[in-house]
Amino acid sequence: MSEAIEELTKFVQIGARLDLKAIAVEHVLGLTGSEEGLNLILQKPELLTSLISLLEDKTVAIAKDASMCLVNISANEKGAAALVNLNTKEYCPPLQKPPENVIKEILKHIFNVESFIADQCCMILSDLTRPSYLIEKVIDFIEDSDKKFDDIINVFTKVAYNKKGAKLHYLGPVLSNLSQNHKVRLFILDKNKCVIQRLLPFTGYASSLVKRGGVVGTLKNCCFEEYYHEWLLSEDVDILPHLLLPLSGNENFDEEDNDKLPLELQYLPEDKLREEDPDIRTEEEIGLDNLKSVEVPEDFAEKFDRMNQEQLQDT
Repeated sequence: MSEAIEELTKFVQIGARLDLKAIAVEHVLGLTGSEEGLNLILQKPELLTSLISLLEDKTVAIAKDASMCLVNISANEKGAAALVNLNTKEYCPPLQKPPENVIKEILKHIFNVESFIADQCCMILSDLTRPSYLIEKVIDFIEDSDKKFDDIINVFTKVAYNKKGAKLHYLGPVLSNLSQNHKVRLFILDKNKCVIQRLLPFTGYASSLVKRGGVVGTLKNCCFEEYYHEWLLSEDVDILPHLLLPLSGNENFDEEDNDKLPLELQYLPEDKLREEDPDIRTEEEIGLDNLKSVEVPEDFAEKFDRMNQEQLQDT
């Protein structure tokens, strides 16, 4: 099998004959579907480098197959590490122009409005940011590219950015993964950038579970920054209704109780459904019929009482 990999590598190159290249990439794609095949590919850094180069292939079908190979490889933790740590200059085949590192290359396609493989590249980036020990290096590569975190937020929050139909929803998990890093959380929570305010509406984004879940994961990570809690609950951000709305169903309340709710949670339509995905909801349900019997920690009780008194003074 290793000899076959060696032979395939000769044709998985930009300059190879089109028909042979198409067949070779298709075979490699099949190999990425098995653990045995994947392990063989990971022993061939020249092949990994060539697959990254083929993202730029002018034949759309070949570029798509190459991108799907990288999706499958990066979904494996060892594969993700191999791609992030790959020295593309050292392992570039002869007579080929070495590609940039995998992060820079996939960012090119994510930001290219004409790219047919932007969604696959978002999936690759999501996979590469999943292992926590790779996040710091990925961040370094992003900061070393001509694209910044501001640019990623702009693309993620823009409707129909890609002209070829790519949705870029997997940038949601990318943000969630990256926000495990303290530096990224501080960027999202920068009071002058309004990043978190732009992300909040997507907690109820019905069109994509992936995008919705990514934003909720990002917010969850940002809430570990205790210094910003007051600001997050203030009118400048007003995070609470955006977190509660997905948890709300079509329950009926009497007028007195309804008036106590934030405006966004009052008089919800009859077809309003509670978030069905358990990974997106808050922790598992308490499982008590009477929520008044739940023991509230003393510090939370004091905070709720203070907020209640402030609200009464304002009314």
